[in-house]
Amino acid sequence: MSRRALRRLRGEQRGQELPGLGHLGLEPGPEGPPPSAATGRGRRGPARTGVSNRFELIPAEESEDELPSSEERADAWLRERDATEGNSEVAVAEETEGDGHRDGEEAEQPDQMPSLSNKPRKKKKKRKTKKTSAEETLEDNDLEDIDGLLEKPEDTNGLSQNSQSGVISDSRPLLYVEHRPRQRQHQHVRSTWLTTPKNTWPRYSRTGMSMELLETRRGVQYFAFKHHHKYQQLQFKFLEAVESMNLNNIVMLLEALDPYHVDSLLQLSDVCRMREDHEMARDFIEQALYSMECNFHPVFSLTSGTCRLDYRRPENRSFFLALFKHLMFLEKRGCPRTALEFCKLILSLDPDNDPLCMLLMIDFLSLRAREYTFLTRMFQEWESHRNLSQLPNFAFSVPLAYFFLSQQEERSELELSQAQERAAQLIQLALIMFPSVLMPLLDHCGVQPDSRVTSHSFFGLNAQISQLPALTQLTSLYVERTHSLWKDPAVMAWLETHVHEVLRKVDAQDPLVQEAEHKRKTRYQSAPRNIYRHIVLSEVKEAMAALPLEVTSQPVMGHDPLPPLDSIISYTRPERTNPPSSENTLSLFFRSLLPNFNMQEDIRHDGEEEAGAGQDLNQGVNRLMAAMRDMLVNIQFQEPPRDDNPEGDGDWD
Repeated sequence: MSRRALRRLRGEQRGQELPGLGHLGLEPGPEGPPPSAATGRGRRGPARTGVSNRFELIPAEESEDELPSSEERADAWLRERDATEGNSEVAVAEETEGDGHRDGEEAEQPDQMPSLSNKPRKKKKKRKTKKTSAEETLEDNDLEDIDGLLEKPEDTNGLSQNSQSGVISDSRPLLYVEHRPRQRQHQHVRSTWLTTPKNTWPRYSRTGMSMELLETRRGVQYFAFKHHHKYQQLQFKFLEAVESMNLNNIVMLLEALDPYHVDSLLQLSDVCRMREDHEMARDFIEQALYSMECNFHPVFSLTSGTCRLDYRRPENRSFFLALFKHLMFLEKRGCPRTALEFCKLILSLDPDNDPLCMLLMIDFLSLRAREYTFLTRMFQEWESHRNLSQLPNFAFSVPLAYFFLSQQEERSELELSQAQERAAQLIQLALIMFPSVLMPLLDHCGVQPDSRVTSHSFFGLNAQISQLPALTQLTSLYVERTHSLWKDPAVMAWLETHVHEVLRKVDAQDPLVQEAEHKRKTRYQSAPRNIYRHIVLSEVKEAMAALPLEVTSQPVMGHDPLPPLDSIISYTRPERTNPPSSENTLSLFFRSLLPNFNMQEDIRHDGEEEAGAGQDLNQGVNRLMAAMRDMLVNIQFQEPPRDDNPEGDGDWD
């Protein structure tokens, strides 16, 4: 039965109880309604009486495109009247042909329903196609809403954006991730959000990885990747290839067994990046992300900010690392807005522990993407329980964001004055808390401070020497990343004003100065492991130079740098037959890339003396890069031919 037939049946049932039936000549008697009122009138013939089966009133050949019944027209008229009641302009515009209305006439009353007498079919068609102004207005609004949705990034939570500033509305969760809809892909390629599959990639097939939902607590869902037996065997072979110090073994694993083994792709990406083949390095990372996204749980959401992954599980770490490396490529390509969304995604996976310490980067990406309101909102919401002001990057970036907000002419005078006041307050607190940031920052910007600043001990060389190594790592990381954002002459003039104000407070022995000095000596004795992991992955030279011996003395593998000490192991590897190597970290690193490289011995494996054993280390590195280039360019994956699938990369920038 069609939907319109059911609606007609309901209309007939309602028609028996309508108070205006007497006006239509169908007044029910004391015993109930007459047969004609009970049975109604057929659409294609006269009224049928004495029918015991009500469904016999529905023509067998009825389609959903048939004209509405008189009862349906009456109900529709009542709904239109309710929707337009009180609006004289719409009421006047509601007149239709054949209703007998004129401009200024009073609207029809509920008991003045349309006649049930049969009219010519041509007249019915004309009446059906006629639309009221209210209907046209609603349809136009719907079309405008649809166009607006298509122009905006997809919003699965139905939350709005600030169209003027382009920042996340306060009604959204802080770590809500925005994304752009991608174009429809061919059927043989899965639709994904993280990356766009390329036609040159091998065809994807299940490899033994999956994702499972562990539990749900307080609206937050906890997931975990799972390695089945097949993938576990691949992982064992990969670890053997890494320990063999032979890169060819990893390549053979990808070619012969699984071209989408995630850890192998991460390792090869690092090799390509070291030899400055960034295109291939990025391609390996995107393949790894594609492989993991194909195994997402059906309810796992990339955008909601309420899905969690525990970094202590080795199966989950690959996803964190692949996202981080992809983020770094996006930032270097000049896509800071997209990189910011990936940063929020990584942070949302484990915001409490922040295993990759994305808090050290999210401020920089927010400034690069001009998402100043997001940064200030994050500071306001998290400062009370995360002490963001005790991180040098937030201490300096947040007042800089307020300064940029104070320069936006489209804001009201009140908002501008509040932003200026807040920026002045916070930049002075930052300079008092972290005086060692100023001179390196000015040096990177190529700015020579005046004599009052250079001669004062508060910002002088003593501030650099006296600070603890953990604080040196944080300040070096921030200055190296963000110094380009401070080069603007307006920013420098604003900074200079408050530097002199801070010196005035120091000379006046303000209590804030003594309190900040006490905090620096007690709070930065050592850095947590996630900060070390972030510095290693970021590869900022000045920050890496300040890493402690406990980090630099152990091998750091690209597929799992500095694993957590409290890892959750779900399966164990069989006993190894070969004892672990006792070589130092640098030798292990180079041998993992080129098996013939030996830093400690001067003879070949065949016993012959190696020519040029005393050459400079740089020459060995050059040979290493050349060998890797020759090997990697010959990697070929066999797959059946596929159709072209051109698609934009979907980045924000």
